[in-house]
Amino acid sequence: MKLIVQIPCFNEETTLARVIADIPRNIDGIDLVELLVIDDGSFDQTVRVARENGVEHILVNKKNIGLARSFQKGMVAALKAEADIIVNTDGDNQYAGSDIAKLVQPIIKGEADIVVGDRRTSEVKHFSRTKKILQRIGSALVRKLSGISIPDAVSGFRALSREAAIRINIVSSFSYTIEMLIQAGKRGMCVVSVPVKVNDATRESRLFQSVPEFLIRSAGTMVRVYSMYKPLKVFFLIGTFFTLVGFLPIVRFLFLYFSDDGAGHIQSLVLGGAFLLMGFVAYMIGLVTDLIASNRVLLEMTLERVKRLELSESRTLNENDMDK
Repeated sequence: MKLIVQIPCFNEETTLARVIADIPRNIDGIDLVELLVIDDGSFDQTVRVARENGVEHILVNKKNIGLARSFQKGMVAALKAEADIIVNTDGDNQYAGSDIAKLVQPIIKGEADIVVGDRRTSEVKHFSRTKKILQRIGSALVRKLSGISIPDAVSGFRALSREAAIRINIVSSFSYTIEMLIQAGKRGMCVVSVPVKVNDATRESRLFQSVPEFLIRSAGTMVRVYSMYKPLKVFFLIGTFFTLVGFLPIVRFLFLYFSDDGAGHIQSLVLGGAFLLMGFVAYMIGLVTDLIASNRVLLEMTLERVKRLELSESRTLNENDMDK
């Protein structure tokens, strides 16, 4: 069984060597451990450090494309490199690489498709109180949307089986963590978590510039991904909201109309009618997007088959090269 540990990096020359040194090369149940560094347009010596420290696979993005897209690019490369299990860790040395052995065990035993490292953020001293509260709220929302009970939903320290990596398709440009869990939940994958250690912080997060930005982008990701899988439910709720709001001014109009000899208050009728129309439009959009969602399922099935064909061809080519 082959494990590939992928490390998305952006200007991580000062920490990458420590990350690599901490990754175990001998793990029970694993025959071969290889490393994959995805350099996301760094302008420092990240690539040189990776080469000097024996990284087997290096991908270089000509410009910065973001964490989520780099993650997806790394998964494709790991699959082509015949990975049976893929572990993702960060280049800033946030996670303890020694816990990779613990992280992959549920997959080796056939008990899970995806394993998420639980940082137990309430116990991490260098995490601010605000960050701890937001992590709890965010994880609770993701549990509600995905149907998966994971205490640390935004942890980037996670392992995927080969089958899960083939089936997961990250479309967000912000972060893969939330989207992956919602996809996994809606596609019936088994996701578990294991407690992991966290190293001392080496720098501030580069994923977002401020807490409000993080909240807005995370909320947008949740709504967008959940809507992909449950569009009828989302637009039904939106339509119901507008409909209920529309009834209020109409009831007001009718009350005043019959109690005040029908004089004036036409603005309430117009406002209520506008909201009712918005509610009707939302219901119709829900019906249309629900039909589109059915086509999306077919597209996902087609994409999986295309991936399997490409990986099969890649394996054949690799075997031919070895024979030569």
